[in-house]
Amino acid sequence: MKALVYMGPGKKEWKDAPKPILVDPTDAIVKVLKTTICGTDLHILKGDVPAVTAGRILGHEGVGIVEEVGSAVNNFKKGDHVLISCITSCGKCEYCKKQMYAHCEDGGWILGHLIDGTQAEVVRIPHADNSLYPIPPKANEEALVMLSDILPTGHEIGVLNGAVKPGDIVAIVGAGPVGMSVLLTAQFYSPAQIIMIDTDESRLELAKKFGATQTINPAKNDVLKIITEQTKDGVDVAIEAVGIPETFNICQDIIRPGGHIANVGVHGKSVDLQLQKLWIKNITITTGLVNTNTTSMLLKTVESKKIQPEQLITHRFTFDQMLEAYEVFSNAAREKTMKVIISNG
Repeated sequence: MKALVYMGPGKKEWKDAPKPILVDPTDAIVKVLKTTICGTDLHILKGDVPAVTAGRILGHEGVGIVEEVGSAVNNFKKGDHVLISCITSCGKCEYCKKQMYAHCEDGGWILGHLIDGTQAEVVRIPHADNSLYPIPPKANEEALVMLSDILPTGHEIGVLNGAVKPGDIVAIVGAGPVGMSVLLTAQFYSPAQIIMIDTDESRLELAKKFGATQTINPAKNDVLKIITEQTKDGVDVAIEAVGIPETFNICQDIIRPGGHIANVGVHGKSVDLQLQKLWIKNITITTGLVNTNTTSMLLKTVESKKIQPEQLITHRFTFDQMLEAYEVFSNAAREKTMKVIISNG
């Protein structure tokens, strides 16, 4: 089969790779129909995730058709149409029993990280009963690819960790795919305002279409000054969705007493925690890796058209255009890229 293989920092190849086989009785083998590229994949290519070793097939998102199942798989059979979760969960360990699937003792985020992933024609899915979701008839496959990772990440680590509630003023720092997923799912909880902060004007325009009540470009405006003038004493929830010190600093500057800072971004280096200013403000700071415990609920909202995550897709490619897809996704500002879909055939 063909697959996108990480060859070390800055190096990747679309090349022949061995087709996966069943290893454990709880495994399934899935033919990948559609996949995408995540910002985390770009972090891997930069060398920010040293656990990923040369020779690893990247990718942790997608939909497909089950080709084969192990003897212990009960919920799926050959021919089933499935959504692949970015998180693998055994369902039995201490963390899984707490719904902390991200920290599963025999899973977590392993696809495209510690085992071969979904940017391939075929993928092995461990603990298939807990790590795949049946796709409803006539469902939009492209929309469901967004449910593999970015939508539950935005919802769980941004909105739920940030404790967004009716009437809140919410600021989202970073209008990339995950920030947009925060924007879409925050509206479930009826905040009074959602302020999107980003330096990319095209993304800010898109954010307005998706429900942002206001946008601020920090390259052109003083974010703290604007928010200080327009609010009593800051925002109730500040959600960091980039992963760099500058954006985390914005969250620290604009949060009001009793507020929540929810960090969603993947940070490659340390930030300066302004604890000398924040200790007295009774704020909560949360971090997290998506657990995907809300995926089933989000699947229902997509089915009912309450949210339409396929609107995040800006570019489409076939599998033999995988390297071109990476080029476009890696140059998002130049190409006006949000999410890409890569289809097998």
